Formats: sequence, structure tokens, C-alpha cells
Amino acid sequence: MTGLVPHAFAQNATAPAADTVRPEVAKPLQAAQDLVRAQKYKEALAQVREADAIADKTPFEAFMIDNTRGVAAVGAGDTATAARSFEATIASGRMTPAEQGKIVLTLAGMYYQAADYPKAIVWLQRAVKEGSANGETRSLLVQSYYFGGDLQQASTELKADLAAADKAGRTPTETQLKMLMSIGIKQGDKAATAAAMERLVTTYPAKQYWADLMQRLRSKPGFPDHLVLDFDRLKLALGQLSTTGDVTEMAQLAMQAGFPAEARKVVDLGYQQGLLGSGPDAQRHKRLQDQATKAAADDLKTMASSEAEARKGKEGTGLANLGYALVTAGQTERGIAMIEEGIARGGLKRADDARLHLGIAYLQAGKKTEALKVLATVQGTDGAADLARYWSILANHPLG
Repeated sequence: MTGLVPHAFAQNATAPAADTVRPEVAKPLQAAQDLVRAQKYKEALAQVREADAIADKTPFEAFMIDNTRGVAAVGAGDTATAARSFEATIASGRMTPAEQGKIVLTLAGMYYQAADYPKAIVWLQRAVKEGSANGETRSLLVQSYYFGGDLQQASTELKADLAAADKAGRTPTETQLKMLMSIGIKQGDKAATAAAMERLVTTYPAKQYWADLMQRLRSKPGFPDHLVLDFDRLKLALGQLSTTGDVTEMAQLAMQAGFPAEARKVVDLGYQQGLLGSGPDAQRHKRLQDQATKAAADDLKTMASSEAEARKGKEGTGLANLGYALVTAGQTERGIAMIEEGIARGGLKRADDARLHLGIAYLQAGKKTEALKVLATVQGTDGAADLARYWSILANHPLG
């Protein structure tokens, strides 16, 4: 705050002018300001008390005392005294709009730091209303509602901030999106939570955010068994097959579904990562590898007859499944054409699954545009649409 200047001192102590400070008040007040500059805040407060003890203070003297006391109290860590003093300076009406704006923000920050969220909200709202808000003000307002327990208002304010950011072409902060997710969790709103998590992995594609999102999908009530392998495929793409159980589960599911080449690749990866081949189950891992290798070789030998059999069917399930088997065996282009043919033939038991597989195949072929178009057509509420959407997010926003 601005120190006292000599010409502000009144000459007539018995009848002081409105905006002057009498010498008997000025002396301890000036000493207090000097002590503040020297960072001796407790000594400064003692000098302020001496000035405040003088009788018949003018409004201006009271204003200067409150102002100096507030600054000294902040330095001394006396939040209550600082807040009381600064509120008095604002109530005096003697501050310029710019000066008052700074004090309003100071008060808001002090109350927030003191976890007095109702008062923090009052002053933060005033800062917004009076135009003194800075880049941090809106964030503190949302957090004050959140920590103060008003989750609904926190959500309303935060969504308004996110909408404004979107309109202005600004990227939302990581803190904002984590707060949005946390609000959804606390309110028990699963849809809002998932939407926030999806926005997090879109904007800040970190492995942990993806892990959280995937866990939420897997624990979704009614998540069907037939999509577990597709779930594992996305985990593989995300680098989340991190345990022996993850690897053996996916390999076994791929074998059961008729994709032995995929099973072999997963098992080989498990060995490369040191997840298989050691410990008490080492022999079981070796048997799984041998089974997958043999089944993959046998599958290639019978591929032509399998295709002929699939073409005899009136519906396209066989072609779609065989097409994806070709994709997993490395014959991507041929497999894509066969999946497309199967979908076009129609009558598929799980058409959304086939479209999901086609989208994944396109991505593996490096055809992102085609993949995104197909993935956008995957519907349903069983989890297939979620997986398709997550593949699209990963394609557009790869892990860093």
C-alpha cells in the first residue's frame, strides 16, 4: 500500500481536515509502514495498534489505519485481522475502482485459503460482478462451491466456463476436467462421470486416465461376455495388458472365438514383456503358446475351405468373422474386404460387433478416415458403441 507523504499531515491537530493524518497518528502509522517494508509484521501491527488507540480519528485516518493493518496482518499470517481490515477499507468508499478490485480479490483469496468457502464465494462473485476478476477467479469460484459442498452450483459454473472456453477455441484445463469428473462421481451421475473421463482422455491422453475410463467401462452393469475380447483388444492398443492374467485371458478368449493368430501374437508379446514363461505356471504358459501356434498354422491351411463354407451362407456372419480372422493373421486388406462383404450381405447376429471389427481393421491398415466413419455407425447400449467411441478417441488423440 502507498506510504504516508508529508503534505498529507494536518497542521491543526484539534480540527483535522477530512483527508489528512494528524502527526500523532502519522508517526506510529509511518513506523508501521516502514516495519512492513522490513517484513517485521508483528512489530508493524503493534505500531498500528498505537495509532488506532488515538481518540477522535477522522474517517481518513481510520481508513489509513485499516489499510496498513490489513497489509501487516497478511504478512503476519493473521487472516482474520487482515480480512476485517480490508473489508473496512472497502466499506469506507475511499478506494478507486482499481484499488478496490485488488482488495476484493485479496479478500476472496484469503477466505479461500482459510477454507471459509461461503465468504470466498461472496467476494469472488463480487469480483466477477465488478469486473476485477482475473484468470484464476472463475476457477476459485467453482472450487469454492465444490469444497463448500454445493456440487450442483459447482457443476453449473464449471459447465459455463467450459462452454465459454469451447466457444473461444480455448483448451479446458486439466484441473477443470478432473473437477468435472469428480463432481459426477460425488453426485453418483455415471453418465456425467463417463463424459468427463472421455473428455479427459481426449484432451489429456494420459495412461492413468485411460486406465480409469477402461475400468469404468468393464464394470458397467450388464457388460456382455462377448465383448470382453474386444475390450482386451483396446487394452492391448493402450498398452494396458500389464499382468500375466491380462495376457492369458486375452489369448484364451481369442482361441475360443476362432482367432488363433491373434492369440499367438498376444502370447508372444507376453513372453517379450516377461509376463509369461516364469514362475509356477511357466509350463502352462508354454502349452498355451504351443496350442496357439499350432491352431494358427492349422487355421491358415483351412482358410480356403472356411471361406467357401462362409460364402454358402445366406447371412454374413461367417464372412465377417472370417474376415477379421484374416486381419489378425496379417492379411489386412483381404480381411477388410471380406468383413465389408459380410456386413453388406446382412443378417448378422451382432452387426455392431462386425462394424466395430471393421473399424479396428481400417485403423490397423492405416485408413483412419474410413475407420472413423465406420466406428461412428456402431450403436447399442451393451458396450460396443463405447468401445467404438474409445477407438475413435485413441485414433484422434494418441497416447503421449
